[in-house]
Amino acid sequence: MKKNGAQIICELLKMHKINTVAGIPGGWILPLYDELSKSGIRHILVRQEQAAGFIAQGMARTTGLPAVCMATSGPGAMNLLTAIADARCDSIPIIAITGQVNTSMIGTDSFQEADTFGLSFPITKHSMMIKSARELFDAIPKAFEIATSGRPGPVLLDIPRNVQEEIVEFSSWPKINFEKKSARFYAQKKEIVSTLNSILNALSQAERPVLYFGGGCNSAEGEKFVREFLRLYDASAVSSLMGLGVVSADDDAFLGMLGMHGSIAANQAMHESDLVFACGSRFDDRAVGLRTQFCPNAKIIHIDIDAAEVNKIFRADLSLVCDIESAFSLLNELLREKKSSFKKEKIAARKAWVEKNSKLRKETFSIECGAAKNSASVNPRKFISEIPALAKAAGTSEENLIVTTDVGQHQMWAAQYFSVLKTRTFLTSASLGTMGFGLPAAIGAALANPEKKIICFSGDGSIMMNIQELATLSELGLNVTVIVLENGVLGMVRQQQKYIFGKNYSASIFSKSPDLLAIARGFGIEALDANENPDWAKTVFAAKNKKPFFVRVRIDAEEDVLPFVMAGRANIDAIVN
Repeated sequence: MKKNGAQIICELLKMHKINTVAGIPGGWILPLYDELSKSGIRHILVRQEQAAGFIAQGMARTTGLPAVCMATSGPGAMNLLTAIADARCDSIPIIAITGQVNTSMIGTDSFQEADTFGLSFPITKHSMMIKSARELFDAIPKAFEIATSGRPGPVLLDIPRNVQEEIVEFSSWPKINFEKKSARFYAQKKEIVSTLNSILNALSQAERPVLYFGGGCNSAEGEKFVREFLRLYDASAVSSLMGLGVVSADDDAFLGMLGMHGSIAANQAMHESDLVFACGSRFDDRAVGLRTQFCPNAKIIHIDIDAAEVNKIFRADLSLVCDIESAFSLLNELLREKKSSFKKEKIAARKAWVEKNSKLRKETFSIECGAAKNSASVNPRKFISEIPALAKAAGTSEENLIVTTDVGQHQMWAAQYFSVLKTRTFLTSASLGTMGFGLPAAIGAALANPEKKIICFSGDGSIMMNIQELATLSELGLNVTVIVLENGVLGMVRQQQKYIFGKNYSASIFSKSPDLLAIARGFGIEALDANENPDWAKTVFAAKNKKPFFVRVRIDAEEDVLPFVMAGRANIDAIVN
């Protein structure tokens, strides 16, 4: 067989079950785009390359499978870098393919030349510069394997134009191995079981245990085994932002998100616990607050797939480097075998602990927490919390909702008040905190889940970061509803200026705001004003309406995200009113 580099790329993508990619063509990637149009792979033409990366993330975050984005060299690749860095921070498996100047021109400062490989190296899981078409047979399968094995992450392939055009002769295509590597590839089962027995012994002695789970549990199997663990063992459960949905929001054991904007009950339970069982979470600064006052009297058990995260922030009393699915599958087996030998007084103490924390959660969880005083405007907490019920009343069940958010106050309100029932249904830029994430991620989620209703929560600051992608959304006609909470300010910045900088609102208040409804309509999207149309949800969530909508709701700039733990303070020392 004889194929050029571009044909080899397309065929290998199809062999890896890639049927949709997002990107923008440019001169140094045109040979690949020429073949892409003949390949049967669907291409999503975005309006800015960053959006291509976030669309890929939307697909990957909802499915757990790698997704692909593309850009040309120079400014195209550099626009893509923010989305790549975001994927690295949140452990999302995407493959970024960038065009590059001809190999003979590298280092000559030719048109649209930039050192994409060098720029991307610190923000990817792995980067490769491809020097010949023959390298593609190894490089592309390797990229997919690296992106999905161990702790997932983004891989970048920088491919010069002459490599895309180079013709090579070969006898057969490489065999693709889709088998997922599990913990048994990292250690022998007997070694894992030995550690899990030690963990089980510590769990049996605890009276005030808290299960702290994060994005490493965010899979169908992770959800299954973690929920099974909570049925077998009495513990209160708290989540990182990335872990929302692993335990259903309506589970009595679940206390909500912990940390800077975490629930009172979650932060209090962590502070009082005698054992913190951290799984697939990494004790980041937004979750921990003041380190010396974080779970000060607790033993720490830590299970994570990334050895670099274990003992990085806190020294664990017991630890296991392992994927959550394998670890909890085995742990639950052991728990079923040995549960009958647990001391009755310890079991009673744990049951009382869970009941106490559940009661505290119900007593302290309020849609009035942080509400603007003496304001007649819409309460954003109430507005967000009611959406699942409104959707259901209009004919869309909660199980058919996927939420994406941008970054800011609306993000935290959604995390606090939107009931997340399942994994991979709440997509947000957690670690990097990238404004502009929500809309293109929603497009990606809709492409991967055409039967679902996608809701994108944004603010009037965040939506402007990638508002051009309303054109992409309109063009595709996807079942996405963008809900913008408009307050005329950069809400989270203003809130911190209010509490930390003596209400010196420097560069956080918009002197003039655009008519967002008119903008949406200009892109061909039906737009509704929730303040003036109380029946907006009946239109948006009607089962028959599977087209894009844009909804604006004006809120008071004095609405705050509380609880709020200021830097240098313990999580239990939060501002709550």
